[in-house]
Parts: sequence; C-alpha cells; structure tokens
Amino acid sequence: MDRIVVLPGDGIGPEVTAQAQRVLEVVCAKHDIKIGFEEALIGGASIDAKGSPLTDDVIELCRESRAILLGAVGGPKWDDMPVATRPEKGLLGIRKALGLFANLRPAQVFSALAQASSLRPEVVEGIDMLVVRELTGGIYFGEPRFIDRSGPVRTATNAMVYDENEIARITRVAFEAAGGRRQHVTHVHKANVLEVSQLWMEVVEEVAKNYPNIELAHQLVDSCAMLLVKEPRRFDVIVTGNLFGDILSDQAAMITGSLGMLPSASIAEGGLGLYEPVHGSAPDIAGQDLANPLAAILSGAMMLEHSFSAHDAAGAIRSAVDAVLDAGHRTGDIVLDGENRPTIGCVEMGDRVLEQLECV
Repeated sequence: MDRIVVLPGDGIGPEVTAQAQRVLEVVCAKHDIKIGFEEALIGGASIDAKGSPLTDDVIELCRESRAILLGAVGGPKWDDMPVATRPEKGLLGIRKALGLFANLRPAQVFSALAQASSLRPEVVEGIDMLVVRELTGGIYFGEPRFIDRSGPVRTATNAMVYDENEIARITRVAFEAAGGRRQHVTHVHKANVLEVSQLWMEVVEEVAKNYPNIELAHQLVDSCAMLLVKEPRRFDVIVTGNLFGDILSDQAAMITGSLGMLPSASIAEGGLGLYEPVHGSAPDIAGQDLANPLAAILSGAMMLEHSFSAHDAAGAIRSAVDAVLDAGHRTGDIVLDGENRPTIGCVEMGDRVLEQLECV
C-alpha cells in the first residue's frame, strides 16, 4: 500500500483536502490502486502546535511517502511574525528539503466557466497551457541575501543564482511535457539585461537539440506578460525560472477566470510529488463550508497522473469535475455575473463529484 501524506495547513486547507481525500479514496478503489493516508502539520498549524512552520519529522514522513497532498498555508494570525519563521517558510522549506524542483501549473478554460474570465470569450476559448517553473533555485534561494542597515542609507541585496544543471533539469521536464501536448515550448527570460537569463538561453538551446520534434521559442518576460493577455492561446508549455514563473503562472491562472479552480504539482527527481491547489488559505471564509474544493480535487488527479501513472483514474476525476460544472453546480466563487442560481458548499461540491464518479 502506498502512503499519501496529507498536509491540510491553514485556513480552508483542511476543508478542501478533506474533499480531495474522499475523491481519491473512491477513485483509487475503483481502479484497484492501494493507498493509505497519513496527516501531518505544516504552516501556521505547525507553528501553533510545535513552534515551527515545518519540523524534521514531517520532512522525513513526506520523504518516505509516495506523494503529498497539501492544502494552503498562512493567514493574518501569523502576519506579525518575523519573515524567517512565518507559515510560508514551511512551504519553501519542504520544497527545498524534498528537492521539489519542477512546478507544473496547468491553466485550462473549463467550458462551463468561460464567461468568468475578464477577457473576451473569443480570446480565452481554447486556452490550454502548462507553466513549468523552476522551484528550488533563483532569487528566492540565492546567496547572499541581506538588508544592510549600517550606513546612512539602508540597502538590500538578493542574488539570482542558477547553474547549468538546474537549468537543464527543468528544461527537460518542459520538453517531455510538450511531447505529450502540442509540441511547443516557450522559454521566458530577460536575457537583454540579466546574465542569468543569458545562461538559460544557452542551456535551453542545448537541451532542445535532443528534442528535434519540439518547436522552441524564446520570449522576454515583459512581452510574455503582454501576450498572455493578448493572445493566450498561442502558448502550449512555458518554461522559466522561479521568479518569472511565480508571477506568470498566477497571471495565466486568472486569465482562465478562476484562480480557485486550478491545481498544481511540484516534482522531485526521484518522482516524489507534492500536489496543491494554487489558491491561498482564504481565512475570511475558513470553517464556513464556503470553500471551493475543485482545485484540490484536481490536484489529486495530477497526483494520480504523475506519481502513480494512473492516467485513467486521473481522467475519471477530470471528467467528473467537468460534468459537475456542466450540470450547473457552483460554489460562491465561480458563480458568473448575471447568473441566478443557488450555490453549494464545500462538502456538497465534494458529494456532487463523487456522484459523477459513479457514472464514469
């Protein structure tokens, strides 16, 4: 039996991971996938219980598991803490400790929610892209990093650092993904001003030679941000570093119309994966059965696909979610302007997905 570690985290995290776990239990039973769950603490919940956003025993538990399902971390309760000890450090820490170097963020328009985008329907219709973000290097982890308060003027320094092996590793992930999609990779950079991006250009071109059937394009990050709004359908797979990927993946998600609908995967070299919805902890609605669990449920589908190679089971979850949306079921965050329909809660949305799974 394969162990899945559940890290519910803070805010709505426990609510949405509970529904994702229900769905995984049912779909895995139907597809004869033997799994068991074990819950642990991260983020603010871990601070309250253990004094740290991430403890060594949780890291070890995750390291010995097949996959990890995470909810969300953070909230105003911990906002006044020093940056080095806040809940978000738990998330950064587990990525680094487990070597989760590749963040996969799909951005796809659900047909039933196409009107939710702030862009015109004819612009967003058919969007299906994947942002592949390098997750354990770059400016978020580079050294030196400090604030110098010793002089008459305060200064701050962060270092954007990548080596060629880190770049090649994430680039291969992007090209492998493109091979099963539309066979196009866009490398996003700032090589006109950054030496780091110039090295990315060199290494990406070298890796591309091993994938002759995949088309490669290079795009400056500022123009990419513009084109994501102007012509989002042109993108298939985007590969980029940690900072640019952090920003562009959120932009791509919102173009689809609902940040709360989208899953993500963070993968290590050995195959261990952490799966989480891209939305935050939403503390203002926590504990009220108002959260949308579909992004967490779809993160479970990504888990089955990437950590278990169970593509049929993953497809069953996605089909069930599509059917629920097509049937008009909505949590409050995905009701479209002008729609006059009742909303349902987090638990009921999980119920509706489970009902559809019985039909798949």
